[in-house]
Amino acid sequence: MTINILKSTFSGELFFDNLSKSIYATDASVYRKLPLGVAYPKNENDIKLLIQFAKANKTSLIPRTAGTSLAGQCVGEGLVVDVSKYFTKIIEVNEKDQTVTVQPGVVRDVLNNYLKPYNLFFGPNTSTSNRCMLGGMVGNNSSGTTSIQYGVTRDKVLEIQAVLSDGSHAVFGNLSNKEFDDKLNSGGLEGRIYNKVFNALKSDQVKTRIKEQFPKPEIHRRNTGYAIDALINTNVFEESELPFNMCKLLSGSEGTLAFTTQITLKLDKIPPMKSIMIAAHFDSVQRCLEAVQPVMKHNLYTCEMMDKTILDCTKHNKTQQENRYFINGDPMAILMCEVKANSQEEVEVLADKLLKEIKNTGLSYAYPVLRGEDINKAINLRSAGLGLLGNIVGDKKGVACIEDTAVALPDLANYISEFTDLMKGYKQDAIYYAHAGAGEIHLRPILDIKQSGDVKLFRKITTDVAHLVKKYNGSMSGEHGDGIVRAEFIPLMIGYENYEIIKQIKEVFDPECVFNPGKIVDAFPMDESLRYKADREEPEIETLLDFSKSLGILREAEKCNGTGDCRKLPEFGGTMCPSFRATRNEKDTTRARANALREFLTNSDKENRFDHKELKDVFDLCLSCKACSSECPSSVNVAALKAEFQYQYQKSNGSSLRTKLFAYNNQLNKFGSMVPSLANFMFSNKLSASLLKKGFGVAKQRNLPLISSTSLEKHYHAFKNRQKGKGYIKTVYLFNDEFINLLDTDIGIDALDLLESLNYEVKIINNEESGRTFLSKGFLDQAKICADKNVALFKDFISENTPLIGIEPSAILTFKDEYIRLADDKTSAEAIAKNTFLIEEFIQQEIELGNIHSGQFTKETRQVKFHGHCHQKAMVNQLSSFSVLNLPANYKVTIIPSGCCGMAGSFGYEKEHYEVSMTVGEQTLFPAIRKASEEVIIAANGTSCRHQIKDGTQREAKHPISVLKAALI
Repeated sequence: MTINILKSTFSGELFFDNLSKSIYATDASVYRKLPLGVAYPKNENDIKLLIQFAKANKTSLIPRTAGTSLAGQCVGEGLVVDVSKYFTKIIEVNEKDQTVTVQPGVVRDVLNNYLKPYNLFFGPNTSTSNRCMLGGMVGNNSSGTTSIQYGVTRDKVLEIQAVLSDGSHAVFGNLSNKEFDDKLNSGGLEGRIYNKVFNALKSDQVKTRIKEQFPKPEIHRRNTGYAIDALINTNVFEESELPFNMCKLLSGSEGTLAFTTQITLKLDKIPPMKSIMIAAHFDSVQRCLEAVQPVMKHNLYTCEMMDKTILDCTKHNKTQQENRYFINGDPMAILMCEVKANSQEEVEVLADKLLKEIKNTGLSYAYPVLRGEDINKAINLRSAGLGLLGNIVGDKKGVACIEDTAVALPDLANYISEFTDLMKGYKQDAIYYAHAGAGEIHLRPILDIKQSGDVKLFRKITTDVAHLVKKYNGSMSGEHGDGIVRAEFIPLMIGYENYEIIKQIKEVFDPECVFNPGKIVDAFPMDESLRYKADREEPEIETLLDFSKSLGILREAEKCNGTGDCRKLPEFGGTMCPSFRATRNEKDTTRARANALREFLTNSDKENRFDHKELKDVFDLCLSCKACSSECPSSVNVAALKAEFQYQYQKSNGSSLRTKLFAYNNQLNKFGSMVPSLANFMFSNKLSASLLKKGFGVAKQRNLPLISSTSLEKHYHAFKNRQKGKGYIKTVYLFNDEFINLLDTDIGIDALDLLESLNYEVKIINNEESGRTFLSKGFLDQAKICADKNVALFKDFISENTPLIGIEPSAILTFKDEYIRLADDKTSAEAIAKNTFLIEEFIQQEIELGNIHSGQFTKETRQVKFHGHCHQKAMVNQLSSFSVLNLPANYKVTIIPSGCCGMAGSFGYEKEHYEVSMTVGEQTLFPAIRKASEEVIIAANGTSCRHQIKDGTQREAKHPISVLKAALI
């Protein structure tokens, strides 16, 4: 079967282009293999066609869901088969039996949201649960924080429907002895599989050897090789009530045996709703681990550990800074212990007993007690641990190789003590975090795998730790799987004769090695095909934006470690990543953009390394919302990467007339402001507006922004004459940005009147435009001119006592972000940034100082729904707008959990982006506004957001300052 024949019969999507191959060359591991192509199958027949194609062309299939594997399971040189887009159905819930049947692309947390009305949930819970999928969880036998109560994925899998390597359909589930005999006599590949498994495991000598050499049975987190140890305790091999189920073998098989199309899972009742967490602080990792056994006597639902390295990484991530509130001092480790009960009285009793236990150990120096939402904040802090490791500046990173070892709980403290001594021998301060209560600590050496010396250390450390784990009869992989990084060590971990058995099982399931080769058996070398070529000559890449904090633009892209936080869906909150949420294509994730940029900047042979159409394609749907800079644990700033890419790409390719028009929008508006009536007639008249939109590639459905009848600059001259001149509480400088000045002047006037009424002196000086439109189109030379002029203008005026405030978030916040990257006078730029605020932030601060109070505003009762600008969410917060809108005593304000509105400046006006723009708006924002009655005030502080709300819902949104001005007494 040729590629053309496959394309003609395949109902899904196939990609063989360089961009698709580059973004699927990596997962969340240290490995990189360029695949033949990428497939998005739509149905089981597509999978059968892919198997035929692979066999005919002597290639392979690499199954993939969210691509968050840490051991290299999702990388390979064959076809990557991504089921995350179309295999997403929840097929059936059986409430009586407490089971659910799903396709492998269903996200774990999506499933649990769906199950809430049934009071059921799927227990295993990884740190990636808001994007990881059930197929991947089965493939890796995932477990997560809940395993101490609810077990691992293997415990929950009742039935798997799969396509075998010959293209036949098989159903694997519980079998009685008779049903098993029927399988033995059934013929075909399925029959051969059952016969091989039975004959390989039936002798008492084999069963004894398996029990002796596999990890200790009390280690429930175990994923070393195929789980033949889970089969020999069943009815087929001994007197047992446990039915034989091949799903035990398929769970944790990493897609190497069959291609799963449907999974039936056992569910549990939702846990008790009342919970309390004690976050015990320790001055050493060892003391923390010594406390694990005593606290585990208390029927904990969570027992998780974080070390100082992880905690320090949280200091530099905006989202996680807010979750650090409970940290006392500078602990070397924190142990998070959670108890649950059905009533508050019961849980308080349990927490008291746990607290006494912790105090009695004498090991902890602080033990804050967390309740309610505070528990979720602490859990989010812990869950971000993996991604936060990408925040370590430079090429040395916490490397996944020994991070998944598990031992029996009584062995944990001694094992970690020996491990620490081992690491000291390598002069390593390793990272310790995760599942202490399950005997599994995620341990990471800090290595630079760009250097051959550290690559050798990578192998040496992994080998030594494998021998240490074997000494304690532990599992080299507790939940992350063997993949490439640990598969070499399976013979050591389970014994060479047992390893021969699992090789035979692979051979009977998949004789032509179609499914995910090089994983578990016949392993790829663990120190080859790494993400970076060792001892390479590091590319020197000149940029106009300053990426020095990350040691250059390439290392900024390399901060992405593939954990896929950018794949979380709207129902889980946040903003990142709006384009992926609209298309559900990996190409449109933050991860894909960082990975593609890394690939091409590293491997390009062009003089201009940015001059690749593939990069233009991958950045095309980036809305520059900046959510990645705060929501991505690694804080990869893709908005900055896109701006620099556009600038560099346009050096070789120029820019279109439309791009120039949007970039120089303020200059055009200045011309229009000379004759605003005529300009607005042209923009609003059906015929002329249609011609303009068609001529400049603007979506025909859009309303063009109108120019204000006067500018704020002109209005301010008259306003100055009305100012009282003295007795003000404070003086502020208002940044007269290009949007407020010419397009939303009424909001600027409201701001002047409001601040004057509240007794603040407002000064406007003749500032330059912010440069936002230049930045959005990659016109960085022009943006730099704006930055330098504004920094030079304001540096002698702005201080703690005379702050700079702004109305439009995308404009004023350039002072806190891009100006620091652009300005020649960085010292002044940084000083200004410290005293630059959104106008809502300034008012919030004055409220806290007691200078503004609710008595100055109406007592009328109103409801307000507020949508915040993306840059506000990413760089400051929405609470300031919320506080300002709540100033009138009887205003009831809610923040719409809306993510990005979808407009993103000119993005939503461009005809080719209109559909994506509106899809983003429809995810949360538009429905929330449509549900609001006409009496509800809709507030939004972004000019683009207000236009998007108008176009998408026909509702007028007001700036919070206009709402507050109208509420003045």
